[in-house]
Amino acid sequence: MKNTKKYVKQYYLPDGVTMDWMKKDTVEKAPIWCSVDLRDGNQALIVPMNLEEKLEFFKLLCKVGFKEIEIGFPAASETEYEFCRKLIEDGLIPDDVTIQVLTQAREHIIAKTFEALKGAKRAVVHVYNSTSYAQRTQVFKKEKQEILEIAVAGAKLCQKYKDAAEGKITFEYSPESFTGTEPQFAAEVCNAVLDVWKPTADDKAIINLPVTVEHSMPHVYANQVEYMCKNLHYRENVIVSLHPHNDRGCAIADSEMGLLAGGDRIEGTLFGNGERTGNVDIVTLALNMYSQGVDPQLDFSNLPEIIKTYEKVTRMRVYERQPYSGQLVFAAFSGSHQDAIAKGMKYREDGHLSTWTVPYLPLDPGDIGREYEADVIRINSQSGKGGIGYILETQYKLALPAKMREMFGYHVKSISDHAHKELSPKEVYDIFMRDFVNVEGGLKVLNTSFDDKIFLVAGADEKGGVQEKVGVEYKGQQMTVLSRGNGRFDCVCEGVRAAMGHVDGSTFKLESYTQHAIGDKSDAQAISYVCVSVDGKAYWGAGIDCDIVQASVKALASAINVKMREEA
Repeated sequence: MKNTKKYVKQYYLPDGVTMDWMKKDTVEKAPIWCSVDLRDGNQALIVPMNLEEKLEFFKLLCKVGFKEIEIGFPAASETEYEFCRKLIEDGLIPDDVTIQVLTQAREHIIAKTFEALKGAKRAVVHVYNSTSYAQRTQVFKKEKQEILEIAVAGAKLCQKYKDAAEGKITFEYSPESFTGTEPQFAAEVCNAVLDVWKPTADDKAIINLPVTVEHSMPHVYANQVEYMCKNLHYRENVIVSLHPHNDRGCAIADSEMGLLAGGDRIEGTLFGNGERTGNVDIVTLALNMYSQGVDPQLDFSNLPEIIKTYEKVTRMRVYERQPYSGQLVFAAFSGSHQDAIAKGMKYREDGHLSTWTVPYLPLDPGDIGREYEADVIRINSQSGKGGIGYILETQYKLALPAKMREMFGYHVKSISDHAHKELSPKEVYDIFMRDFVNVEGGLKVLNTSFDDKIFLVAGADEKGGVQEKVGVEYKGQQMTVLSRGNGRFDCVCEGVRAAMGHVDGSTFKLESYTQHAIGDKSDAQAISYVCVSVDGKAYWGAGIDCDIVQASVKALASAINVKMREEA
């Protein structure tokens, strides 16, 4: 990278700003939102939307809660014109929604624009011309005064056609490429336009400050916004609108800082579609506010359905890692992340907390229509025991003991690693059931016959023990063993030890034994988890049965059979 010298600053720092906005730590209320998906977003598509697709998208935007929607450039094409007319003539515009249309500051285009708006109850007419130093010198080859006169002429033409219009018309003016315009000149042009329109409390005007191309760090744009807010005429009757693009990847920061600096309104697109790197992503911007306790006044509670419609009509794709929207943004593959999330969710549940502070999740996925089980804990070779245990417990009601979770976590990670793929919750469950539950092999407990309280357990004053006949098949040899213990399961363990010792001289130590019901219904099955050790090495097994004792017996047999499987 040897050509840095050819790049020069194309932005201007304003004078006289106090940067008081930097003392604020968050946006305190929702701005006025204006979706420009059907104009900025549409013109950036490889295949622009047809009439039916634009209608479907318009209805989606209304459902989300946008009250201002820029529907297009009616004078630019027949499709744009027809779309505007269809919305009006078919009564498709809700009473609380205002459509917005774009026009250049040229009379025949303005005339066509007002013709397209005939019959509209309310509309914003958005007129613009470029004011930047680069555009003035390279494209238009005009002096500042000539550029100002274009803006004023456009403002006067808009006023002329407004006087003959039927509905309520609000004006918006954009000094296009504002961030590349000298701040003093940008204010001069905007004030000249405002002096034509003379906005009032009942008839406000919008001054839009577009980041047509990002040239600077976000705080520079915020200072430019602050400067304009302090130097615009009729400020109390002017809505300052922000329209950031994303060339430097800073559109969200531009917007948030611009709002802190005095902006009242945001123009952007769902998921940031727009020219080059796109417009500001309104979904991200709004959910940033939401995650800090500010109601964005937009409804993204069913974000998956919004994404589905968006991708259908635009033929664009929401990137998997796009903030809030992407399929993987709530997914935790890392073992430490999974463990922290699982514990955070449990902490919140146990404490009946209404606030959200779960580690690694800045927003509750359920608030935007995402599912915890499918979206949060994802299993691959990087996953840990916490996430795997979380899936088994939340989806399948299997509360594995901590040590078994650890063992099973390594087992699942090894399978994922060798398969080079992510494992679904169902696949994780199937692995557990296949490899550790009711495992068949060289040991079978064939039958048991109990006689309760027929002897006294040594050292347990008058406490009754159990004697039983245990039918065992071990390594192909069947035998019946009479064993004693302080409980039925203890008797089975002793009987199995005796059979193993008789056949090959082996034995085991019972290290862990836990059990619980699967679910809370009266007919719920029981699951037992057993860990045995042989020569210091631990082996785990689980058993499921409608009878808790039989579940325990099956768990013991599973653990011994897992040992034999690993040694085979």
